[in-house]
Amino acid sequence: MAEYIDIKGQNVLVVSSDPENPTVGQIWYNSTSNTLKGLGVSTVGAWATGGNMNTARGELAGCGSQTAGLAFGGYSAPTGYTGTTEEYDGASWTTSPGSLGTARASFTGCGTQIAGLAFGGQGPTPAYSALTEEYDGSTWSPGGNLGTARRFLASAGTQTAGLGFGGDFGPPTASTLTEEYDGSTWTSGGSLNTSREQLGGAGTQTAGLAFGGYTGTANTGATEEYNGTSWTTSPGSMNTTRRYFTGTGLQTAALGFGGTLPPTTAATEEYNGTSWATVNSLNTARAQLAGAGTISAGLAFGGEAPPYTNATEEWNGAGSPLTKTISVD
Repeated sequence: MAEYIDIKGQNVLVVSSDPENPTVGQIWYNSTSNTLKGLGVSTVGAWATGGNMNTARGELAGCGSQTAGLAFGGYSAPTGYTGTTEEYDGASWTTSPGSLGTARASFTGCGTQIAGLAFGGQGPTPAYSALTEEYDGSTWSPGGNLGTARRFLASAGTQTAGLGFGGDFGPPTASTLTEEYDGSTWTSGGSLNTSREQLGGAGTQTAGLAFGGYTGTANTGATEEYNGTSWTTSPGSMNTTRRYFTGTGLQTAALGFGGTLPPTTAATEEYNGTSWATVNSLNTARAQLAGAGTISAGLAFGGEAPPYTNATEEWNGAGSPLTKTISVD
């Protein structure tokens, strides 16, 4: 004999606001917005609009995750170089009371929202910077200086196990230099095989990834993997060669997005440890942006579209939970 639930089905939950932690397959009716919603799994990754930053800027740095992101420094007109720091909670940005000790741009960062690392770059003076600063969730404090001052370098790792690579000492000198940070001191690591600046980075200190960038004469899509000692060129090259872009994720699961060819691009690619695949583009094409997160939950913020932007986008990769909405008349 058929059960009642087989004949009548299940009741749909009626709520005045969306559940905070719905499960995949759950369906509910939001009486406030008059919408029927359900949580499924995305089959194709896509970018969605997030909360705007409070300060529009480019050449900034970032780290953290999609729900706990950190943005710091950069350059904006007419303000110029800034040390402003903002924290993202997955919906909105809050300006931190802690600002970088030295305002700068064209630098990089790694770590988490409560244990961030900022290093390199260029400030109000023409000289390039070797300065390193550490963030504890509220304030920045000085760390050990890079062995070689430079800008437009990339990064990977954490506050106590950081990796900095590439960059330039002054046009047109692109660098192969790699340095490793132990929480207090930088030491030399293995050199990149391809000199470059304005490149993307991802991974950890012992499993880093360098990709794309500018060699000093042309853009490159070359990808290299670091094992903690040396770099090996991957057979997989980016499909869109570019510079002034950013990346996030791991050595075997990375995301590269934005940049300039020129012109400015919104192109996004995923790396699986062997090859790059082109996926859905950013909604706003931009260069000199920052990023955070993973290949399944990424974050893109700031940059120059132009003009300088405060736009934030959230990447939800294939296989990620995705809320679908059906309007009800």
